[in-house]
Amino acid sequence: MRGELCIGFASFLSFAAMVLLIFTHIGQINTSTVPRGIYMARMNVSQYGNALNKALFDPIDDLYISNSSAPLLEAQGLRQFYNFGLYSHCGYVNDSAGICSNETVGYPYKPYDYFVGDMVANYSIITSSVITGGSFRDSNYLGQSTKAAYWLILLGTILAAVSFLSGVAKHNLTFFLSAVFSAISSLFVLVGAVVWTVIIKKSDGVSTIIIGTDPTPIGIYITAGPGLFLTWAAFACLFVSMIPYLISCCTYRG
Repeated sequence: MRGELCIGFASFLSFAAMVLLIFTHIGQINTSTVPRGIYMARMNVSQYGNALNKALFDPIDDLYISNSSAPLLEAQGLRQFYNFGLYSHCGYVNDSAGICSNETVGYPYKPYDYFVGDMVANYSIITSSVITGGSFRDSNYLGQSTKAAYWLILLGTILAAVSFLSGVAKHNLTFFLSAVFSAISSLFVLVGAVVWTVIIKKSDGVSTIIIGTDPTPIGIYITAGPGLFLTWAAFACLFVSMIPYLISCCTYRG
């Protein structure tokens, strides 16, 4: 009975990791209820207009757009915030109304490019003079890093599924294989989660920029989202599942 409980616990953990990673993958593929709530990172730019107003002593008109269905990256106006997933990013005019970009495998995280891509020309010129450097503007670095992280998370998801399925067949060898697959999967997911965590922290450096003669924070904030937390939780499940799988492969007598 103890052996069955050990195997069941391992299978539950590997299955849970697989489900968590699947949910991570569906984040921001569209704006329906579940995908909308899952994202790796969020960029809140709702205070950027106020910051420009204080810095330039001029009314800031037509910076934002209220039409939630207007296409992204066509210089029609900023959304209040942007959510970034593994396959696309979405811009929202409020908590629920928004639109997503085209889906791309290994969608690159380039917050500065997507940010200025929605601005009319005069505001994009002002923004380029305000944000002159830093990781937030280094789209090549951010995009390449997150694309690599995507492939690691994808491979981790596949191996998590293989780990669960191989453990269903009750045999010492299959339990050993499950432990190996869980170990490799947890490593891939760990590295992917670390990359995203570091990237988010670095790109949030933009929030420290002060503009204007009367020092004013720039009003751009980047935070980690539920998708990243799900990825970390999946890593924990995979890592812990190795232990009962290894115990089972050494003690199971089928």
